[in-house]
Amino acid sequence: MARAIELSVENVRSGRGGPFAALVVRDGEVLAEGTNEVTTLNDPTAHAEIVAIRRACAALGAFQLDGCEVYTTCEPCPMCLGAIYWARPDRVYFGSSAADAAEAGFDDAEIYEQLAVPHGQRRIPMVQIMRGEAQRAFRAWREKGDRVEY
Repeated sequence: MARAIELSVENVRSGRGGPFAALVVRDGEVLAEGTNEVTTLNDPTAHAEIVAIRRACAALGAFQLDGCEVYTTCEPCPMCLGAIYWARPDRVYFGSSAADAAEAGFDDAEIYEQLAVPHGQRRIPMVQIMRGEAQRAFRAWREKGDRVEY
């Protein structure tokens, strides 16, 4: 965690991005590091956890982080939490809380609130169209004999 904290402070001081960093570790070895690169890359998905997960998966040649732990300087936001669950590490350690992040101007409470709102009533309305046609992809997936399950 000390390394992640060091990276997050360096990230702020260098002007490369926000005050967040994450590491993916397996068997005591750091597989990947990531810092917040949202403003540097103009990529709203370039959160520290996402960056670290992408790099660790590339290093492992796998899409899951079996046997790994994630160390992140702050409680993961909803997007990062989703990525963490898809990557399936064994454990996540975090430093600051979501409330601490909100006090610093990084408030994701609205995202959590919006998940409970019906699709059409969300701040950004979600409109389902062509459901039947879209399900062709799921039928193709179910019929594919050599698919890689995840």
